[in-house]
Amino acid sequence: MELRQLEYFVAVAEEANFTRAAERIRVAQPAVSAQIQRLEREVGQSLLDRSRRAVRLTAAGEAALPYARAALAAVADIHVAVDELTQLVRGTVTIGTVTTHSVDIPSLLADFHAEHPSVEITLSTDSSDALIDKVRTGQLDTAIVSVGPDERPDGLDVEVVTDEAIAAAVSPTDELASRKTIRLKDLADRRLIALPVGAGIRRQFDAACARAGVTPRIAFEASTPLADLAERGLGVAIVPGSVSRNRDGLRALAIVPELRGRLVLAWRSDGPMSPAARVLVGRARRLLRVGGGA
Repeated sequence: MELRQLEYFVAVAEEANFTRAAERIRVAQPAVSAQIQRLEREVGQSLLDRSRRAVRLTAAGEAALPYARAALAAVADIHVAVDELTQLVRGTVTIGTVTTHSVDIPSLLADFHAEHPSVEITLSTDSSDALIDKVRTGQLDTAIVSVGPDERPDGLDVEVVTDEAIAAAVSPTDELASRKTIRLKDLADRRLIALPVGAGIRRQFDAACARAGVTPRIAFEASTPLADLAERGLGVAIVPGSVSRNRDGLRALAIVPELRGRLVLAWRSDGPMSPAARVLVGRARRLLRVGGGA
C-alpha cells in the first residue's frame, strides 16, 4: 500500500469524480484509476462504486476513508515536525529590551546558544513603545518592556519581571534627601532626570503629572545612567524604586500619589512564532519564574 494510492483514493472520494480528482492532484486521470484499482486489489474489496455518474463510496470505502485521511495527516505532521526541527537548528531569534532591568539576558542567551549553536540571535535596545510595536509587527520575536501596573499591550502575552513603585532619587547632599515622600507638585521646579519619551516609566510619570496639572522640568533625558547623574547632584531622577537599593550615593523618595510600573517579557499572542523563538521565550519565562528576573 502506497501513500499516493491513499491520496488518490481520498481525492476521488471527496470530489466524487475521477477527472476532478486528477485535476486536483495534478496527475493524469488514467493514473488515478490505475492506482486506486491496485489499492482495491490489495485490500480485497471495491472501495468505489463507479456504476453511476457521480462516484460513490462502497461500504468498504466508507470504512477505509477515515484511516486513509489519518494516514495522510500523520505524514503531514511528520513533515511539520522535521521542518520545525530544521528551523530550531538553523533558525533565527530576535529579542529587544529596554536598557535598565534585572533580567540576566547574557546568561539566558548563552544557555540558549549552547543548546542551539546554529540559531542566529539578534539583540537590540529601544524605548518600550518602539519595542512593543516591533513585537506586534513581527520585527522582534520577544522583548522586555516597561508597562503600566494594569496594562497588557493589545495582541501580546506577557510574563511579569518586576512590579514596583516609581521613585524620585536624589543625592545625599540634596535638600530633599531627608524626606521620605514627595508630591508631584513639589517636583515642578526641580531639575528632573528622566527616561526619553516612549519609555514606560516616562509615560507613567508624564500621565500622572498631566492629571495633577504639573508641567515637569526635564533637565536630562537619557536612557542611562539616570542614577549616576542624580548621585552626582545633577537633579532628581525618576526611576524604579529598586534602583536606589544598595547605592549609598542615592536616596529614594516615594512619590505621592504612588506611581507603579511593571517590567514584562512580551511576545505575540495571536501571530506565528518560529520554533527557535518559542524555545527562547519558554526558557526566558522559566528563568523569570524561578529567579524573579534577578
